[in-house]
Amino acid sequence: MLTYSFENIGPEPLYLHLYKCIKNDILDGVLSSGTKLPSKRSFAKNLGISNITVENAYAQLQAEGFIYSIPKKGFYVTVLPDNMPGIKEEYINHETARIAAGSIMEEESQCKIDLVSNMTPPANFPFSIWAKLMREVISEKSSELMKKSPWGGIMELRRAISLHLKQFRNMDVAPEQIITGAGTEYLYTLIIQLLGYDKVYAVENPGYKKVAQIYKSNNVACEYIPVGSSGIVIEELERHNADVAHISPSHHYPTGIITPVSRRYEILAWASKKKGRYIIEDDYDSEFRLEGKPMPALQGIDIMERVIYINTFTKSLAPTIRISYMVLPWKLLHEFYNKLSFYSCTVSNFEQYTLARFINDGYFEKHINRMRNYYRNVRDKFMNEIKRSRLADICEISEEGSGLHFLLKIHTEIPDSEYVEICRQNKINVSCLSQYYIDDKNGTKAGITDSTGRNSYNNREHIIIMNYSGIKMEDIKETVSLLCKSLGLVYM
Repeated sequence: MLTYSFENIGPEPLYLHLYKCIKNDILDGVLSSGTKLPSKRSFAKNLGISNITVENAYAQLQAEGFIYSIPKKGFYVTVLPDNMPGIKEEYINHETARIAAGSIMEEESQCKIDLVSNMTPPANFPFSIWAKLMREVISEKSSELMKKSPWGGIMELRRAISLHLKQFRNMDVAPEQIITGAGTEYLYTLIIQLLGYDKVYAVENPGYKKVAQIYKSNNVACEYIPVGSSGIVIEELERHNADVAHISPSHHYPTGIITPVSRRYEILAWASKKKGRYIIEDDYDSEFRLEGKPMPALQGIDIMERVIYINTFTKSLAPTIRISYMVLPWKLLHEFYNKLSFYSCTVSNFEQYTLARFINDGYFEKHINRMRNYYRNVRDKFMNEIKRSRLADICEISEEGSGLHFLLKIHTEIPDSEYVEICRQNKINVSCLSQYYIDDKNGTKAGITDSTGRNSYNNREHIIIMNYSGIKMEDIKETVSLLCKSLGLVYM
């Protein structure tokens, strides 16, 4: 008689646990093809469970084809082919992946302080205003909510974004040029389809790794181009025969470098030299320049129509509001209409109308101003706590004027990978600048390229990226204390 343990199975239903046990034995060969299974009544009595539990487990196994029944005789294991191509291996892989994913999430959730994720403190989101606008949309736009959204998004939102870009970035953009989508990742895939899979796409090194991952997952050539003290290195774009340059000139992540106007014109000149070259300007956190006026967008000085501008509301509002948009040059817009307008807009009408009102009624501007003040206070308190701590004796702060992170250079011999792990053990999640570099195929270590074109590998080591977007004021002192502890220092 088969016997299985039902101890410590957690909240999982008994029938599901029994089903998995029998299924595992079938896949492992413990229960061979044609083996007769115990009757439901005797099996339930032997296991100390109810008949209905065994019945449900058998029903699931039968539905999936692992067992079959013969009237008045019972249940039998299905005859499976001897050369089952990886059925057991696939099952094991699935279970391994599930366990691994669960352990990663558990590991991340154990960190009390997170200096990596882009989060918005719940107290800072305008829930009451957003809820009010949602009610208004439901009341006044019930008919429009049930209609299919145009392929580029509803015109009301595109007009609102166009006005916002004019007021905030001094960009003259027609609403028709704006294409909305659920996240920048989705828009990247549309751009690849629009520009072509035969192009060479260039990304910044160091840079946001997900961008390169998206290009590679779409099976297009992707080259890593070093970033110098003034932004992406033009000579390297030429050397790698790049067709499309994906850059963030207004605030590079993670170095914080702002591309000066001279280099911007050099990039535009590079694009204009050859037919089919384009620049993707990723302006993901331009709203949060904490010192001085916002930097002009590259798109605003592009007279050759070679710049595709991309931005998102996930940074300025909340990561869960998956509304992003791109601004296409007129020529590309015509091509997009002919080739890709069959795609449906991936953002719900409900969210689009709500966001449009949020912008048009002035709430977005007020929210951005309020958040700038909030983040400026967080940054200042964070840096003051660092300067008051023992960290001040061994660290340097840089690139704190733009975006929601600054860099902390620490004079230590502890390798970056080891320090990240020590911090994790101390319940703080951090990342280092070196983690954002991709070394070349020959094993040459990438580093920040200076004005002479020389590569300094040491420039990338022992630099922590202090992302404070999700840190609460009351947690700053503890955060600095944990950073000190991870270096073997006493806080004060």
